[in-house]
Order: sequence, then C-alpha cells, then structure tokens
Amino acid sequence: MARVAVVTGGTRGIGEAISVALRDQGVTVAANYAGNDEKAREFSDRTGIRAFKWDVSDFDACVGGIQQIESELGPVDVLVNNAGITRDGTMKRMTRQAWDEVIDVNLGGCFNMAKAVFEGMQARKFGRIVNIGSINGQAGQYGQVNYAAAKSGIHGFTKALAQEGARSGVTVNAIAPGYIDTEMVAAVPEDVLAKIVARIPVGRLGKAEEIARGVVFLCGEEAGFITGSTLSINGGQHMY
Repeated sequence: MARVAVVTGGTRGIGEAISVALRDQGVTVAANYAGNDEKAREFSDRTGIRAFKWDVSDFDACVGGIQQIESELGPVDVLVNNAGITRDGTMKRMTRQAWDEVIDVNLGGCFNMAKAVFEGMQARKFGRIVNIGSINGQAGQYGQVNYAAAKSGIHGFTKALAQEGARSGVTVNAIAPGYIDTEMVAAVPEDVLAKIVARIPVGRLGKAEEIARGVVFLCGEEAGFITGSTLSINGGQHMY
C-alpha cells in the first residue's frame, strides 16, 4: 500500500513541485491549499493529485483536514510543511497584524500540522516530516523581521521535534531554500532581483524541482538515520 503524504501549500510553486515529485515516487499525495480554488482545480486536473482546502494557521482546521485525508486516503506517513506567506516591511512600517499573520501561517502552521499527525506516526513507528525554512531564516533579510523570525523558528522547531520522534522511527528535518524561480520571487523588482542573483555563486536562481528532490530524499525509506538536520539548497549564497 502506498504511503500517504500531505504537502501544505502544495498546489503552487515549490509546493507543487514537491507534490509532483512525491507522486512520481509512488506516494499518494494530498495537496493542501488556502485560497485559490480555480488554480487548485487546475492543479488537480493536470496532476491527478487531490487538493484539500484549509488554512494552516487554524488549528482546528488542520485537525479536521488530516481526519478527512486519513478517512479517505489512509494514515499520513509524510508531512511537508511548505505553506508560507510574506508581509514584508521595515520595523518602522510593519504592523502587528503583518507580524502575526506571517508567524501564524509560517511557524504556527508547522505546529498545527505536526500536532495533527505526530502521535499517529509514533504509534505506527514510521514518519517523515520535512519543514521548509529559508535562507532568510538563517542569514536574515532587510525588511523581513516577521518572515526571518518565522523561518528561523522553523529550524529550531525541527531540531526539537526530531528528538521527540527519533526513537519511534519519525524523522524531522528542514530544507532551507535560497532564491527560487517562483511567482513570489518573480514579484521582486527586476533591478533588485539582478543584485540578488549577483550574490549567488552558481549565478542563477534555483528551480522548484531542485527543492523537491531534496524533499524526496529526506522522505525516503532509506533516510531513517537523518533527523534534526537542515539541508541548505541555495546555490552557495549562504554557507555555514
């Protein structure tokens, strides 16, 4: 029987690439999304992957979403916490609402989703959780105190939860992407983007599929000795 994976923010950008890559490995994928019904339908029609709608910042919605998926597809073996938003601004201009929204979705969503699946994974003695962090959670970024704080929190969350799951076959790892050629990055002004690319040693933006390959590796049956780790996929832009 195929393993079941849930990918949050799984119908667009990096999330879509992850959903498709896991599907291609024979995994039954449930792609979560929050807002765009039309794009979610198009995604499902094109990929054959079912899409499930809920807001990852809503704890009860996450519990309900997992219950629905497990009743329809089977127990969740793999969770990829990819959903994320930005509300950029300097501290002078950032509102408390912009802070709360980013923390609640990007970091709170990791807790909500892991809480919904973790005990089941422990009971079955197998689980793979991969949290999508960011280079900006490692190095910081001007105008992103909310986003950088949330993504940095994901890296700490990963290390702590990994210790809880290790003895029951549940691994918890993170991937920290650099600048990837997605809609979010495409929205950056061209002159600013050119300066970003100039700081990437390999000389280009990353591809969503390159992040997805890292996720597939960490979710594999053979990856059971890797836990509490962060895999940086950033073209050499930040090394430590």
